[in-house]
Amino acid sequence: MREIILDSETTGLDPLNGDRLVEIGCVEIFSYIPTGKTFQVYINPQCPMSSAASAVHGLTDEFLADKPLFSEVVSDFLDFIGDAPLVIHNANFDMGFLNAELVRHGYKKLDNHRAIDTLMMARKMFPGAPASLDALCKRFGVDTSGRDLHGALLDARLLAEVYLELRGGRQPDLVLASVGGTELVGPETRAREYRAPRTHQASEDELAAHEAFLADIKESLWKRA
Repeated sequence: MREIILDSETTGLDPLNGDRLVEIGCVEIFSYIPTGKTFQVYINPQCPMSSAASAVHGLTDEFLADKPLFSEVVSDFLDFIGDAPLVIHNANFDMGFLNAELVRHGYKKLDNHRAIDTLMMARKMFPGAPASLDALCKRFGVDTSGRDLHGALLDARLLAEVYLELRGGRQPDLVLASVGGTELVGPETRAREYRAPRTHQASEDELAAHEAFLADIKESLWKRA
């Protein structure tokens, strides 16, 4: 099953107020295993960046000024995601921005039913607990040491690991697959060594020794039986 882990960065919080996409990052997974295929692009939003948004992801108007427009990258983006389910943390946010851009450029909206919202998954699994991506990375021991600022592709990579844990975690001992030409198999098996059955009937000498042992025991229980 092919799925796309997706994250985006924006100029602000609301596409209905004119905020735009500035970065899209995607990671492809197949049967919950990253394939190594990714998609990442910066986008010139053609509108000013809010200071609050820039403080989160570090992107500036100057940096984005020479980046392609959404119209120039949309075909590559749609080709990459295909018809796969989209795994997104707080899906309403990203889907709102993606669909606003798609409609603006004459494309059909993405069906919201394609989105698998890991925020909702986490809240259902851990009621009342913090459910941000940072909190889930900490809960599952996902390494975030190289993440000083948010970035769409970096966050998509982290989300891929979190999503795997939300789905039940890795079980490498149960995996039967072929990765990079190397066969992965389960625990090692070996032929059982034949051993002749033991003789359980006591010999005459053993019976005699047992009787002698019992004779030395006062009021032996074995003699009462």
